Amino acid sequence: MPSSAHAPARPTACLALADGTIFYGKGFGATGVTEAELCFNTAMTGYQEIMTDPSYAGQIVTFTFPHIGNTGATPEDDETGDPVAAGMVVKWDPTEPSNWRSVETLGEWLTKRGRIAIGGIDTRRLTRAIRQQGAPHVALAHDPEGNFDIEALVAKARAFKGLVGLDLAKDVTCAQSYRWDEMRWAWPEGYAKQEAPKHKVVAIDFGAKRNILRCLASAGCDVTVLPASATGEEILAHSPDGVFLSNGPGDPAATGEYAVPAIKKVLEADLPVFGICLGHQMLALALGAKTVKMNHGHHGANHPVKENKTGKVEITSMNHGFTVDTQTLPAGVVESHVSLFDGSNCGIEVEGKPVFSVQHHPEASPGPQDSFYLFERFAEAMDARKAAAN
Repeated sequence: MPSSAHAPARPTACLALADGTIFYGKGFGATGVTEAELCFNTAMTGYQEIMTDPSYAGQIVTFTFPHIGNTGATPEDDETGDPVAAGMVVKWDPTEPSNWRSVETLGEWLTKRGRIAIGGIDTRRLTRAIRQQGAPHVALAHDPEGNFDIEALVAKARAFKGLVGLDLAKDVTCAQSYRWDEMRWAWPEGYAKQEAPKHKVVAIDFGAKRNILRCLASAGCDVTVLPASATGEEILAHSPDGVFLSNGPGDPAATGEYAVPAIKKVLEADLPVFGICLGHQMLALALGAKTVKMNHGHHGANHPVKENKTGKVEITSMNHGFTVDTQTLPAGVVESHVSLFDGSNCGIEVEGKPVFSVQHHPEASPGPQDSFYLFERFAEAMDARKAAAN
């Protein structure tokens, strides 16, 4: 049955949940069928950045904000070369874009990149279901003729193996190392180059967003990006002033099978270390903590986080379905940040050492920039280490 009064008389797209619930709507973007975990994102802007965030591998995104597509798409806003999220679910059909930066419509952008989308969905009902029952496994189909094999779609949703135990970082990481010197976007020049870097940083790419790398460059870093599989010896061979652990998708415990030994080697070298999102979870695992799957995760640009040391509250951007279990933090590792939504862990730091990480995204894109100071803190830690060495 149609999920919304705005669904077309003959649906051209169908979203089937593993429990047998069916939502019909209007398809746009690519045609075909895709299976994934379904999550929701509460951000009011940045749908293109969200779709191209590698952390969304294996997921279809439900946007709770109803007006998606009204600013079109531009290559400048891609966080990686192609969309990584498997598909998108929206309330209203995308309108014609009205933005001077737009070069194509959202529908055209999705079609070229092979991503399926469905509009005309009661996203409030869908979001409530995700919150109450956890992130479901789904199959999303788009057929302009409106022919759907519902039993087959439900079977596909049920057959999806889920994200627990899945190492997706290997699928989204870079194939080989590269240098990065592009800084944050600024009017009117756009993306300027970092021409006078002060710090040599190795960034481990578990699914790095471009704007994280830009923030590192803007903080004075000469960035060398290495694949997720880089060993401790390969990282240290670059003689970095500091090591950055990027965001990424999947189960941190699975990625940790090869990443944790490398991070332990870096920790033994007593270098400044900074991690974000999956990188935060990787650091926690390397220090001896554990991670757990969340019911529906945190996905949005309005998440309040408190820094325990100062009591300061920051509004942050988040995108994660796993969390560090605070109860497993070993001696000498303290919880630095906490979510004011549910009390889950949002940051750790090693006492007496320049080693820290956060669950939220200080680069935003989309979202507020309350937490950009963390990049500067990382740069200051490298400054302090150099001063101590002299």
